[in-house]
Amino acid sequence: MSKRLPKMTSDKQVEGLLDGDLTGYLNTSNFTPMTFEFEAKDKVVNLRMSQGLFERVRDEASRRKIPYQRFIRQALEKAVKS
Repeated sequence: MSKRLPKMTSDKQVEGLLDGDLTGYLNTSNFTPMTFEFEAKDKVVNLRMSQGLFERVRDEASRRKIPYQRFIRQALEKAVKS
């Protein structure tokens, strides 16, 4: 159970809260891990794959709740990671 935020009436009170430890106010039980992609995507690649492979890729991406193209990119990045 997370703590309730106190009622604040000034910016100074909010700043004081933000300077402290906020973990007691945060319920992370329903959070989903998220990765951020910062590099520009400036190269387009066209590739062919079987319908079956595409469906499995799309299904796995859907299970992870990400677009299938991002899933393919992440799989490629993982495969060539040094």
